[in-house]
Amino acid sequence: MFPIRDHNPSTRTPHVRNLLILLNIAMFLLTEPWGGGAIGLWDRLALYPVAIMHEQWLWGLVTHMFLHAGLLHLGGNMLFLWVFGDNLEDQMGPLGFLAFYLACGLTAAAGQIAADPDSGIPMVGASGAIAGVMGGYLLLFPRARIDVIAIIIVFIKRFTLPAWVVLMLWFGVQLFSGYAMLDDGVAYVAHIGGFLAGGVLALPLFIRRGGPRFWQATHGRPPHRAADYAPSRIPVVRR
Repeated sequence: MFPIRDHNPSTRTPHVRNLLILLNIAMFLLTEPWGGGAIGLWDRLALYPVAIMHEQWLWGLVTHMFLHAGLLHLGGNMLFLWVFGDNLEDQMGPLGFLAFYLACGLTAAAGQIAADPDSGIPMVGASGAIAGVMGGYLLLFPRARIDVIAIIIVFIKRFTLPAWVVLMLWFGVQLFSGYAMLDDGVAYVAHIGGFLAGGVLALPLFIRRGGPRFWQATHGRPPHRAADYAPSRIPVVRR
């Protein structure tokens, strides 16, 4: 199940969100052998918990956020950043959003390192930072309408859900998978830590906006007019 858009996109160009997406794509091309990139650079810039614990290769705390392990990994992360990043940047401002994004990524990395400090397995991906964006979005815009594509074997369905349903379902999957200790190469602890960090770090902004009064004024949605999307050929699931 993939979110493809919300119904109240920001009316201002989210320059930082767009720049982050471009940087991630550029780093992917620079480090993928099939694209002429240097896999050695990928190895060098990944995050190794055991190295951090020995105060080595500390740059990996930041550089790992711009590396990915494949096209699906990159595409999924950038899709989530595209959907949820613009309205958060609109509220925080460009520099505030950048600081928020990096702080969430660092917190996510810290959580993964604490969970397995002796691991020599490279950790890469923007998902910890993007999980923070999702956590902040949940706090500020819980009732935003999100269009979701569900792929069920050979059937593709589009339907609309409140943001709190989409994001809490995603978070629930991370909690379950982390508790079950699935050995699938996914850093679930980083996802959980990033998501919680996003909610906490967005809390001061939420309070400045008036707390629950902000929800009342915006109906829990981004404060922009609903977009007039063209009809889709993908059928809508009726309730």
